[in-house]
Parts: sequence; C-alpha cells; structure tokens
Amino acid sequence: MVKKFLAGVISMFFLSSAYADNAEGTYFEGYFPISDTADKKDSLLEEAQLLKDPKQEFRDFSLASSLPLGINPEQLNPQAIVFVKDYVERNSKKMEEMKDWGKPYFDMMDGILIQYNLPKELKYLAVIESYLKANARSKAGAVGPWQFMPATAKNMGLRVSKKYDERKDFAKSTHAASRYLTNLYALYSDWLLVIAAYNGGPGKVDAAIRKSGSRDFWTLQKYLPAESKNHVKKFIATHYMMEGQGGITTATSHEAKVITANAPLQAEESSNLKIQSISGRYNSFVIMKHISIDIASFNKMNPGFDKLIASNGNYELKLPNDKMEAFLAKKPAILNESMQLLLNHGTN
Repeated sequence: MVKKFLAGVISMFFLSSAYADNAEGTYFEGYFPISDTADKKDSLLEEAQLLKDPKQEFRDFSLASSLPLGINPEQLNPQAIVFVKDYVERNSKKMEEMKDWGKPYFDMMDGILIQYNLPKELKYLAVIESYLKANARSKAGAVGPWQFMPATAKNMGLRVSKKYDERKDFAKSTHAASRYLTNLYALYSDWLLVIAAYNGGPGKVDAAIRKSGSRDFWTLQKYLPAESKNHVKKFIATHYMMEGQGGITTATSHEAKVITANAPLQAEESSNLKIQSISGRYNSFVIMKHISIDIASFNKMNPGFDKLIASNGNYELKLPNDKMEAFLAKKPAILNESMQLLLNHGTN
C-alpha cells in the first residue's frame, strides 16, 4: 500500500527504494582525501566533550584559532573543528580553483535550487559527491554530479537506460536532487540529517535516531556509518571553504533556528507582515510548499514553529501580505496535508 508523505511526492515505495539504493552510500572516491588521523582526533575530541572536560573550551578555542585565514569558525561545532581543519588544508587549493571554473555550474544549480525554495548552499553537496563531474561513477553504481543510484533516479523522474542516462545531465539531475532533498527535509527538518540520509539512506539515519534517542547529528553521529558521518563533515568543510562561514545547512535544526532568530527582520519586512492566529497540527514544510516561501525566510518570521505548535496547539503565524493571502486561501488543504504527513510518519 502506498502511503503519501507529501501529496503526490513521498511514498513508502520511495522510502524503501531509498533505503536499498543507499545501502552502500554514494561516496565518489578520488578527489577529496581525508586523514585517518583527523578522524581519530575527532573521535577523541567527541569523547572529551562527552566527559565535559573543563579544559575543552580552551582547546576548542585553540583549534578554531588555527583554522586558515578567511574561515570564520563562529558557527562551527567544536566536534567538527579537527576534521574541517585537516580537510581544508588538504583541499583548499582545489576549492579555490573550482570557484572559478565551477561558476557556470554553480549559477545553474542556484537557479534550480531557488525554484524549490531550497538553500543555494546545497549545491556544495554535488561538490563532495562528484567534484562536479557529469561522468562520475561510484563503486556502488551511483552516477552523475549528484551521484544517483538507478532506482532513486527513476523515482525522482530521471530516465536511466543503456542508451541514455539523465543522471549525467546537470540541469535534470539538479532538479531530481532538489526533489529528493525536499523529500528528505520533509522527514527530518534538519539539513545535517538530510545530508547523512542522502549519503547512507534514510534507514541508516532512522536507526541512529532510535539508538541514540536524539535527532541531533552531533549526538547520534557515532551510530552512523563512518562514511555518512564524514560525508556530513565534508559538506560542512566545503561550505566553509566556499562561503568563508557556516549557515543553516551546516547547523543542526536547533542551531539553525538560533541563527535565523538572531537575524533581525528589516523594517521593510516587518511593515509588510500580517499576523494570523492558527490552531491545529500544521507542518511548516507543508505551509512553505503551498505558499512558495523559502525555508530561511519562514523560519526567520516564525522561529520554533513546529515545536511550539506541537506543544501548544496554536501559533501566531507571521507572513508577508501576499503569502498570508495564499495561506488563508489554501488553509484547509494545508491542514489536511499536515495531518496526513503526521499520521503517516507516526506509523513508520
């Protein structure tokens, strides 16, 4: 029986095939070496933090201060510092070169990601997946810049055959990746978990959540395969190299809300807002999809939406005038889909 997670988008078939497809991950080897020493140091650092070493804060500061110039460590989780430092030292030259030759690809991907109301920085996932190589192929059989396995590619609307493989088409595969990332974000509402699931499959992430009792990446990472755990850190490191700092895609769900909440609304934005009292188990992602608003903007206006409406049952929703009109016009459909998502996800 097919269960809809989002109308016409997410199904149990999608989930089961994603689990199978990503059993071996989508890691594309050969371009971005990582240091075993750095990974071991990261593990030791994690253990020290779990023990709440009183000297750890000073160590974190020292490590952060040793990052290359131009990289702002302010939003970098201490558990990622050793890995990021080593990764940057090994790959910064290639990343600097890519900023030049990769610009046409990045511009194209930016345009497509924006169409799906996704953060543009997700394009760096294609960097660590394939080094932006259309013909990249992993040992497991993942192909293209976004390293899709055949079944997942077909589920996301790509043609895969001996004669023609749309996984190698930059534009089409970016559209497919955007759909897949959208589906994963609907499950986790956390970009670090999305990236881990993109690499290892939702099954691995769900198992880590169950074993750890947490949805925080830095808590559950030890229950993830090493490849998936490191994939997330590679993404974080690449983001820092390309942007000079972190953002909502390099933060946990909680950290992202703090980042968004600390970014004050501009006077023009505030004057254009409407406030509507709502009650019921609305889902922020369903709202965003129906009114076509990006994640960062919605969270900036409505911090902690899902958690607060789940606990209180009501919320003072803030939206720009035109978006509020769209919300009110689609309110019954949005609530119905939100409830369907809640019921389906709660039974899995």
